[in-house]
Amino acid sequence: MNNDDKLIYDVAIIGAGVVGCAVARELAQYDLRAVLIEAASDVGAGTSKANTAILHTGYDGKPGFLETRLLRRGYDLLNEYGPQAGIPIEHTGALLVAWTDEQLQSLPAIRENAHRNGVTDVDFISLDELYRREPHLGPGALGALEVPGESIICPFTPPLAFATQAVINGVELRLNSPVQAIEEEADFYALHCPSGLIHCRYIVNAAGLESDTINAMQGHDEFHIVPRRGELIVFDKMASPLVRHILMPVPTRTTKGVMICPTVFGNILLGPTAEDIQDRTAAETTEAGLAAILDKGRQILPELMEHEVTSTYAGLRAATEHSDYQIILHAKQRYLCIGGIRSTGLSASMGIAEYALEQLESAGLKLKRKGEFLPVRVPNIGEASPRPYQRDDMIRANPDYGRIICHCERVTRGEILDATQTVIPARSFDALRRRTRAQMGRCQGFYCSAEVTALLAQATGQPVERLLALEH
Repeated sequence: MNNDDKLIYDVAIIGAGVVGCAVARELAQYDLRAVLIEAASDVGAGTSKANTAILHTGYDGKPGFLETRLLRRGYDLLNEYGPQAGIPIEHTGALLVAWTDEQLQSLPAIRENAHRNGVTDVDFISLDELYRREPHLGPGALGALEVPGESIICPFTPPLAFATQAVINGVELRLNSPVQAIEEEADFYALHCPSGLIHCRYIVNAAGLESDTINAMQGHDEFHIVPRRGELIVFDKMASPLVRHILMPVPTRTTKGVMICPTVFGNILLGPTAEDIQDRTAAETTEAGLAAILDKGRQILPELMEHEVTSTYAGLRAATEHSDYQIILHAKQRYLCIGGIRSTGLSASMGIAEYALEQLESAGLKLKRKGEFLPVRVPNIGEASPRPYQRDDMIRANPDYGRIICHCERVTRGEILDATQTVIPARSFDALRRRTRAQMGRCQGFYCSAEVTALLAQATGQPVERLLALEH
């Protein structure tokens, strides 16, 4: 694997979002050397952490599109993998509600399309049945389709589980390593990062919002990223009895529309908006955006407006000028570009990873399965799973699991310490939230921040000032 004493990886994956981590996990099953490179300080810290947290069936995908094919495959794979790896998934089902005559007339075509895509359990339900299932639904609904397979999922644990399994099976993880330039040297590449050069033979570009930037470094211009901002509102857990299913509007060409859905953490989510912007860092909410989704929410579930808002957030989707995923193999360059992965990326991630390996193998990458592929199980942070503070066996073994630090989310000292000492440890408040839910609750860390800060500083050996600087 060495050339003039250089360490040369077989494959370098650029981007440790949910898709890049899934590709790294897939590669880890084979006898080769791979490296996962991420510009941020943690995996899953970009687009992957700010989505609607729905595991999509692909019922509304366009037939013949690569996105639809990989979404359908990814849905099956993630449903199988999730329970094994500790990823919270709840099979709530969805109700697609028509509020106008035009939307009502669209329902038969949506049903037909779903069946064409292999999602054959999508069917009409009566208005009486709709309001029986969702008694708090606002007045004026004209019709509905049921999509039983739509589910809610934790958005944080899939990339963490994928990356952790990749690392324990031999993939190297390089954080804080933005790729600044790519040079081709003989039969390998030199990736320029602030920490030094990374040499590899094959490149997988899973850089999300910067995938077109990496693509341009390789001399290609097939697509351009135009970030699509989606703003969302998280309502207090006290609102959870108001909704039982994912409530979806009739989708449009650019967005699935504003929906209301429960979360695996016990909250209710309202959103998102869909606004094309130019700034790739503008992941903030806006007054206009939040007002627009509140107006929609007031129509769909009027009683929701009487409940407290826990938080708001925005995510940037890697939209392009194309309607389909931009997964393009340049075989002679030993380069695979995975671009234009929008809101369906979480659901499709394992399908994309499987397809990526097929592409790399067709470009000459030798794939020989390892004799052993170590499993992984990350802490299940969903409400449907017993939490450590509820488990006598865990508390008897370690009393720290009975010492609650974050009371809003019932996060214990033991969980926080575990998160700082795991294979891919939390070294910031943001990373800790995504591993434990600490500071994600009603008070947003107001009451527990001092104790969480002191514990995180002590466990990671970082000065408090540095942690606070990273947060802001």
